[in-house]
Amino acid sequence: MGQPRGAGHSRRAFLSASAGITGAVVLSGTAGAADLRPAPGGALPPGEPIPPQQPDARLRALLAQVDEQRVEEVVRTLVSFGTRHTLSSQDDPQRGIGAARDWLFAEMQSYAARSDGRMTVSLQGYDQEPANRIPVTTRITNVVATIRGTTNPERVHVVTGHYDSRATDVMDGVSDAPGADDDASGVAVVLELARLLAEEPLESTVVLAAVAAEEQGLYGSGHMAELFAAEGADVRAMFTDDIVGSSRADDGTSDPRTVRLFAEGVPTSETPEEAEIRRSVGGENDSPSRQLARFVTDVAANQATGMDVRVIYRRDRFLRGGDHIPFLEKGYPAARFTEPHEDFRHQHQDVREEGGVRYGDLPEHCDFGYTARVAKVNFATIWSLAQGPGAPTGVAVRTAELTNDTELVWERGPEPDLAGYEVVWRETTDADWTHRIEVGDTTTAVVDLSKDNVFFGVRALDADGHRSPVTFPLPQRD
Repeated sequence: MGQPRGAGHSRRAFLSASAGITGAVVLSGTAGAADLRPAPGGALPPGEPIPPQQPDARLRALLAQVDEQRVEEVVRTLVSFGTRHTLSSQDDPQRGIGAARDWLFAEMQSYAARSDGRMTVSLQGYDQEPANRIPVTTRITNVVATIRGTTNPERVHVVTGHYDSRATDVMDGVSDAPGADDDASGVAVVLELARLLAEEPLESTVVLAAVAAEEQGLYGSGHMAELFAAEGADVRAMFTDDIVGSSRADDGTSDPRTVRLFAEGVPTSETPEEAEIRRSVGGENDSPSRQLARFVTDVAANQATGMDVRVIYRRDRFLRGGDHIPFLEKGYPAARFTEPHEDFRHQHQDVREEGGVRYGDLPEHCDFGYTARVAKVNFATIWSLAQGPGAPTGVAVRTAELTNDTELVWERGPEPDLAGYEVVWRETTDADWTHRIEVGDTTTAVVDLSKDNVFFGVRALDADGHRSPVTFPLPQRD
């Protein structure tokens, strides 16, 4: 088979081993489970290959309860309100965005009633003054379910879908705008997560929201992001599910086992000085959002979800944007789930019939089994984030001296079941982490690989074997 990739980067397997909670650990050939003895043809690379994280028994049981029929019922119910345009009626009990808002609130409350007080539901509203696509002062209301964590409630994870819809004319608040795929499908994912998580104690906090006024300019999610930022919330992850109702494109192409995940590189919120530091160390592909995307593929692209996750290294699609963007602007890691292809014959089109074919964003163009599988991807991700340790903070690579090894430092996390940390690394040309090195419950590690030649990261693990997203280190010169 020849020499394993990366073998040429190790001068020796490791140095000698010792560890303390605040002391450095210098890694040896017997550290962790790795066998680092020289092999025929050359030395093995430090550490062991990284396998995907497998779902635990409880997660598997919950994934099996994701209900395609309930997903369909949510989509059809939202479509039944005729239009959910931001400028449509707010007080008609049967038609318009107000009727949809009230139904969503009641549905969320029915889940909360079974949560033993862990889940609370609120209407998060404000009056938007006239602005782009908002001709008159308009009430904009998010429907928000919050499941407070039991041991680390300050750590927050958010999933949204937008419940407003639109016709061809974005200012038409009267015509039918069913919005089945865009985005009743995403709201159905959010409600399915809320239904299944309501009775589950979670270690950290999960917020599940149907947000408003996306089509008019991301107003609902912008308001939510502003509120989080104003209270100094520690939002570790945000996902929006937007257009996750079908795997079929307008040319008939179908890919029913893939969901796209858009994740930006250099963070939107970074200053030019911060961005330049990131570029100087080659960290353009290692933003918190990209680490979040890698975490999704690690925990949610498997047989239990029945899905592949295709990570797209872009903030969003050309000419458009989604509800993750206001969170990115506030400095929070965020990404967008969306179907693998889009059928532009139906999206944002008025309901009509031509040649015996009905057009418009209607339920008959949705694949509810596909949306249910997207819900499983979301569920596996949020469960793994909420039940596992948080990504390490204060991670840095020390660069005070010219050396051919690498010293990493970080802060110890507050989790009561924290078991320790892993250093991960990959070749600079690899898209994902390839090797891990268990370093124990410490806050410093010296690895016998040159920081000039590979990329490093650090992740936490708990007593149950859950691992956090990776944190990429930036240089520290003291």
